[in-house]
Amino acid sequence: MGGRQRWRGQDGDRSLIVRDPSLPFPADHRPWPVPRRPWVMAQTWRELLFIHWPVPVEALRAVVPPQLPLDTYEGQAWLAVVPFGMSIRARATPPIPGLSNFLELNVRTYVTLEGKPGVFFFSLDAGNAAAVIGARTVHLPYYYAWMTKRRRGDEIGYASQRVAPRPLGADFRARYRPFGPAAPPLPGTLVHFLTERYCLYAVDRRGAVSRIQIHHPPWPLQQAECEIELNTMTAPIPLALPDTKPLLQYSERQDMVNWLPEQVPLR
Repeated sequence: MGGRQRWRGQDGDRSLIVRDPSLPFPADHRPWPVPRRPWVMAQTWRELLFIHWPVPVEALRAVVPPQLPLDTYEGQAWLAVVPFGMSIRARATPPIPGLSNFLELNVRTYVTLEGKPGVFFFSLDAGNAAAVIGARTVHLPYYYAWMTKRRRGDEIGYASQRVAPRPLGADFRARYRPFGPAAPPLPGTLVHFLTERYCLYAVDRRGAVSRIQIHHPPWPLQQAECEIELNTMTAPIPLALPDTKPLLQYSERQDMVNWLPEQVPLR
């Protein structure tokens, strides 16, 4: 995707009450119960921008592992590039200076298995080599990148250049800013479909599928403006993005916890 493009964002369940004293926030908005085992890691995501494009189902089907059924909204498939900053810590431990705070940029689409809609990551670039090594042990496609994020007032400048491991050539530069009030997405809407997901899926080299369950409050989302200067994040997949306006949502902060991966037996 070459050249500069400026876009302005658009407006855009089942309820099961769960009262778990070990959770840091309520779970009555979830589509299925939280796991009964303890969560293992807490994360905070900051200054996050969802940049979504509609993509042809057949194009995604060709690059998503066949073990994972695609999840679509009214027959339309979607792909997102998501830049943000994050901090992490293991349960019952404080953050580790120099290791717990870093930038991340992921490329994702949506799949579903056993009635649990989730996220499939094509790539997750991070500015922390230790995080990259650790995440690759659970078969997540993490890459090390040189990354910067600067904020001036409401505007955030974000840049990422992948450096290892291959494939390289996945770079991103953009400026974005939120506007309007923050509010959770309404159930049944496209924005709710794209953002309110409580697990992610990974497929290892043997074709085995694992699921990592997560939990967070409903997303506090704002509309956003974005100017993309460079975006080659989908080139290594390979998958071309349409030359259309993306759907934009911004979140100043989101907290979450996650559980250890679980194997998903395939029938």
